[in-house]
Amino acid sequence: MYKKTSFARLRDLPPANSDKRKDFLLYKKVHLRLTLLCTGITVVIMVIMSFCYLYVSEKGLYRNQFQAFRNDINTISTNLEQQSVISMEWLSKMEAQGNYLFFVLDNGTPFLFNQLNNSGSQAQRNFLFQESQEAYAALHDVSSSVLHGTSGTLTHTEYEFTSPSMDTNYFAAKIVTGKNDSILEITVLTSMRNLEAQINAQRVRFLLIDLAAVAALTVFSWMFTGRLLKPIIETQKKQALFIASASHELRTPLAVILSAAECCKQAPAEKKGNFINIICQEGMRVSSLVDDMLILSQSDNHQFPIRKGATELDTLLMNAYEAFGSLTQEKSISLSIQLPDEALPPCSADPERISQVISILLHNAISYTPTYGKITLALSRIKEKFLITVTDNGIGIPDAEKEKIFDRFYRAEKSRSGKDHFGLGLSIAYEIVKAHGGSISVQDAQGGGSCFTVILQTVPPYT
Repeated sequence: MYKKTSFARLRDLPPANSDKRKDFLLYKKVHLRLTLLCTGITVVIMVIMSFCYLYVSEKGLYRNQFQAFRNDINTISTNLEQQSVISMEWLSKMEAQGNYLFFVLDNGTPFLFNQLNNSGSQAQRNFLFQESQEAYAALHDVSSSVLHGTSGTLTHTEYEFTSPSMDTNYFAAKIVTGKNDSILEITVLTSMRNLEAQINAQRVRFLLIDLAAVAALTVFSWMFTGRLLKPIIETQKKQALFIASASHELRTPLAVILSAAECCKQAPAEKKGNFINIICQEGMRVSSLVDDMLILSQSDNHQFPIRKGATELDTLLMNAYEAFGSLTQEKSISLSIQLPDEALPPCSADPERISQVISILLHNAISYTPTYGKITLALSRIKEKFLITVTDNGIGIPDAEKEKIFDRFYRAEKSRSGKDHFGLGLSIAYEIVKAHGGSISVQDAQGGGSCFTVILQTVPPYT
């Protein structure tokens, strides 16, 4: 009887649900942060580009509007030069055509048109006139043009000002000309409300577009980062499963070793040899498991040692057939080999690794083939591919588990689980074949059992 108290502590494992919940929360936290980071960077770039576009667009709209106003002032100035008498009818017509406000001074005296005009409040018009005059007087750098007419000199200056009374921006122009020994001053105003309304409408459109883009980017970033994290999460799950499975597999032999060592201390001399044998056997199992885990670890780190060379696959199969002959005889299992009649070209492969794959498959077949069963080891060539098959008439593998048997520490049924197997052999075979650029699969054998097929490429292609 082995003492249980010596290895009870090996069975104490942290709660799995707690670890899964922590991993889930960590994943969600990373997922959220990556989503915010991806969305934030894209949104910042989009907003900066939107502001740049709006700035250029609004400057262009302002410049075009101001240039149109200047062109209108040029037209008005030209018409004004061609008229000997400035009539109120002409002024009203000019106001109506361009949606302008005119203030006329004749030798500093307000024109009668200013009092008779009914467009807008008279007080507001006077306020606007005073504000435009103050803005004109405060100008230091204005765009001016000089037109020379037949009746004298005409100047006009265009500028912009803000009316505090109306809380509106205006384009303004001051036209000065000499008419019949008098100085005629005409101030022309036009509101920028239409331009500002156009600019505000454009800003609202861009705001709505940016908000829709932010929502779309958030959804896209959430999906994209989720897909980006998925391989990492899968790898983390596999690593966690690998560690848990390795701990489970190591726990039993270590517990047996510790228990046997405890019993060996108290056992009489004639029984100590049995306990030492148990310790040695379990130690070899642990060593074998550690070796397998190191091989898989090298594969995960892309440091799997593969030394390819010209390899005679038929020779490898013959060596394996001879090596496993005695083992199959002990279990009363018939082992046969099938090789092509014609000579095969060499395969570019690592002979030690391919021999390891064949040994894994044969050992697996022997373990799960009943007494008086049959195992066939075969080699064939189809075009530029070599096919190595190991067929048995054992217990077989259910279809639902065929894709899982190459997973680490996976063992199909209890009937396929034994003390001598850790569930790593087929995983190692899979990694070796994958490193050679080949493939390994399993199918049902005719008459029952399983057929494992290894496909290796002939590199370079042989003719």
